[in-house]
Amino acid sequence: MMISRRSLALISTLALAVAALSGPALAASGGKSVLKMLDPDNDGTVDLAEAKKAAADLFAKLDPDHDGTLDARELRGRLTAKELAAADPDHDGTLTLDEYLAVVEQRFKAADPDNDGTLDAKELNSRAGRALLRLLK
Repeated sequence: MMISRRSLALISTLALAVAALSGPALAASGGKSVLKMLDPDNDGTVDLAEAKKAAADLFAKLDPDHDGTLDARELRGRLTAKELAAADPDHDGTLTLDEYLAVVEQRFKAADPDNDGTLDAKELNSRAGRALLRLLK
């Protein structure tokens, strides 16, 4: 059986959601987890500052040429061509850190329907939450 790249991305996203559902117990297990990266205070939720910190850390890893921008290749499918174009106000085909963080913030707000400023496991597992997680993994 052959697994498509899209299926692998979905599996990765689901793994992140499972990690989020595991909450502090996963972090307490000593394993280096995605949740630990997203929720360093182990309160079982992710706030915007935590999401932006994770995004900024990932941005640095995705920018191997250290030019301060991410192009479609460096983004590795985290955004579609249409999403990249919408997130690229200067239309140079790349995202700066500020542009990337603006997309993270937009997706965070979409995943926070109760507007409490935090995302719990249920919100992270929503369609909007999974869209945010694609930018953080």
